[in-house]
Order: sequence, then C-alpha cells, then structure tokens
Amino acid sequence: MQNYEQEQKAALGQLRGLKVVEMGQNLAGPYASSILGDFGAEVIKVEKPGGDDARGWGPPFINGIGVSFHLMNRNKKSVVLSLDEPGDYESFLDLIRWADVFVHNLRPGVETKLKADAATLRTINPRLIYAGMSAFGDQGPMTSRPGYEPLLQAFGGMMAVNGDPAGPPSRVGPSVVDLGTGMWTVIGVLAALVDRQATGQGAEVSTSLLETAVNWSARHAADYGATGQVPPRVGTGHNSLTPYGAYQASDGAFIIAAGNDRLFSKLAQAVGCPEWVNDPRFTTNAERTRNRDTLNPLLAEVISRKTMSEWDEILQKAGVPCSPIHSIPEVIEHPQVKAMEMFLDHSDDQLRLARLPLSIDGARAGFGTDTPALDAHHDQLRTLQAPVLSGGAK
Repeated sequence: MQNYEQEQKAALGQLRGLKVVEMGQNLAGPYASSILGDFGAEVIKVEKPGGDDARGWGPPFINGIGVSFHLMNRNKKSVVLSLDEPGDYESFLDLIRWADVFVHNLRPGVETKLKADAATLRTINPRLIYAGMSAFGDQGPMTSRPGYEPLLQAFGGMMAVNGDPAGPPSRVGPSVVDLGTGMWTVIGVLAALVDRQATGQGAEVSTSLLETAVNWSARHAADYGATGQVPPRVGTGHNSLTPYGAYQASDGAFIIAAGNDRLFSKLAQAVGCPEWVNDPRFTTNAERTRNRDTLNPLLAEVISRKTMSEWDEILQKAGVPCSPIHSIPEVIEHPQVKAMEMFLDHSDDQLRLARLPLSIDGARAGFGTDTPALDAHHDQLRTLQAPVLSGGAK
C-alpha cells in the first residue's frame, strides 16, 4: 500500500492534512467527499455491509464495479462498519475523533438511530464539521421521505420547465440535483472550516436535494413572481431571450445564442437578412421575445439552407455565439476539451472520468488512487487507529 503522500501526489494540495469521514451512498454524499479528496483531503469511506449501492449500478461495469461508483470514489479508503455492532461503533467513533469533517446523506432519523447524529458526534469531537444532506430537508412534514434525482427534479419544478413545449416535461439528463447538493455541501464545509480557524469550534452544515432543485428553478420562480404566469417550457430556448436556442441546419441541430441587441444585429447581417435590424417587431430583445413565433420560423428557414459547419464558420467570423450540438464521443475527442485536459489520464482507457473542473495557479487535480474495493483498507485502518486516532482531531 502506498503511503499517504504518494497516494495524494495527483491531488491539488489546498486541503492536504484535512481528514474526512464519509458515510455516503449513491451520488450526493460521495461527490462531496470526492471534491474534498481532489483538493488533497484524506477520505475514509465508511460503508455498510454489502457496500454503497452504487457499486452495483450498471451496466456498464469496470472491474466489476459500476462506472458511477468509479466516478465518485477515487482517492478514498474503504472500510465496512456496522454501527449497530458495539465494536464497529467504537471504531467509527475513533474515526470521528480523528476527523475534521463528517459527510453523510442518510435519511433523516437514521443518523439518530445509528448514534451518528450531529449532537452525539460533535460532543465527541467539538471541532468536527458535520455535513448532512437529505432528500427533503431536516424539518417539515416530509423529512423522512426518500428521494432520488428524477423525483426531486419533478418535485422541485425543474421538469415542469424542461423539455419541448410540444411534448411532455423532461428530466435534465445529468444528475444535477445530486451533484449540486454535493457542491453546496462542500461550499458549506469550506465556509465552516474558515470560521473554525477563528472560533476553534466545528459546525453543522445541512442541505438537501429539495433545496438544490428549488434553487436551480429560482429564475423561473422569479419570473412567476413578476408576472403571475406559469413559466412555459421553451425547449432549448430561453423565456426572456430571442433568438436563443436550437435551429435545424441542413445536417443537424445548431445552437444560436444572440443574447443582446448587438449580437442580433451581427446575426441578421451574417445570415443575409439585415432588414430584420430595423423591423419594429425585432428592434429590441423584448420585442423579439414578444414576437418569437414570427422571428423563429424566419431564422429557422434561413439556417436550414446550410450545414452546421458552414454556419459555424460564418457565425464565428461574425462574432455570434453558436455551437453544434455535440454527441458525448464528439465532446471527448474535441480539440478544445483535450487542450483543457478535462478528462483524467489512466492506463485503463475505459475509465473516461472527468477531471475536477477548475485549476489553481495553473495546477489541476490528477487521477490519484483507484476506486477502492469494498473494505479494502479495513486492516490498514485498524492498524492506524492506535497511533493516529488516539490523539483526536487537531
């Protein structure tokens, strides 16, 4: 087994020395701790007997483990503990005494049953940052309800405003509620760590899938508040901007985002319709949006005359934001994506895992260590407990 410094050499170093215990499943909890791990934190993943359910999410599988689990659980050590067993619970408390941060996404009430609630663990380690996330929040009539991504997209209003207006409501493809909840958790943890430097005390960070989903729908809620009208679905478009969305070129769908009057003027010139600029129906974005059912068919007819690559060259030269709608393979192989090194290097070409999407002073997080096998570090952690954990959290 590599030592800690060797294991973390591919991580960014801003959180090196931070110790994280994660009791997470599926996406939200594991994603939060994976971000901390990419910044250099040491992450111990406490799994229930049988392991995180996401280990079995598939196909596809790589080395017998679901791809989603690989994506969320690099740079971690795995230990199986059954908290209702006294010996395992004491081992868990040893980890809590050692930890700076505890992350979980247990259903509300389960953490109390397991004696892993904030009051209990922060009494044992007052410097602990306790970060809990749930489906519907930690108060109110629905606290005990379970929740998954599509359920919260539906409940929080996201599906109602997503999809083609001629069809049914649609789920946003990526699991933006789960991943967003993990991101909000990290933001809260980092804020609490800054505060701890001044106070010496830990904190409880709490968020939920519901809060994230409602927050992602905030613009549409604001529109409703301003107008009293239910925001419609506009497909690839935007409620308040025109032209802004997908138009069919002769060989596929092509996005045009002329988000202000200057860009619309450039677009009109580039597509050979300069008279649109002085048409009173189209002179301002507000007028274009009110008359989008007139403008969009006119623009669509023009765009249909050329290929995506032809329009891309014409509109890029004119300074109009635009893009073909890429497939996932096209994204992976695109020269700009490769130049930005957005995917992690690994000897197994099947592991196409996205990199942490930022750099600090030009440095980016690397792959780090492979996804751990279930309970792979059980003996190592038991060996470490005496010298490392007996001192408590620093």
